[in-house]
Amino acid sequence: MPCLYFEGHGTYLGGMTVYIDDMYRYAIGEFRGMRMSHMIADDDAELHALAARIGMKPEWFQGDPYDVPLPRREWAIQAGAIAITYRQAGAMRRRRAVEGACGAPDQAVAWYAAWLRRSLDGLI
Repeated sequence: MPCLYFEGHGTYLGGMTVYIDDMYRYAIGEFRGMRMSHMIADDDAELHALAARIGMKPEWFQGDPYDVPLPRREWAIQAGAIAITYRQAGAMRRRRAVEGACGAPDQAVAWYAAWLRRSLDGLI
């Protein structure tokens, strides 16, 4: 594992927050024989900084999340990433696209449900 410097759970190097989901638990989390998770953040710079610390290459960036192999998921958590659910990650990614920030994991699913209702109200 690369050398990791962090300040505590959920934050590293100045208070940045990165999240990593449990997509590896589902069939969609399998890729070429590997179990994968999504790693997301409010800011791409924070995301790239933590990704570099766990040995991820910049070219592996998917344009929003990093797809992180299961062993590196543990490294990310040790480096301060907050573990979230696959469902929370999906809602937080949508919120970032809409509002510019992921929001809190414990509010993610409720925010998404409300956003979806508002979106569908305009269509009916």
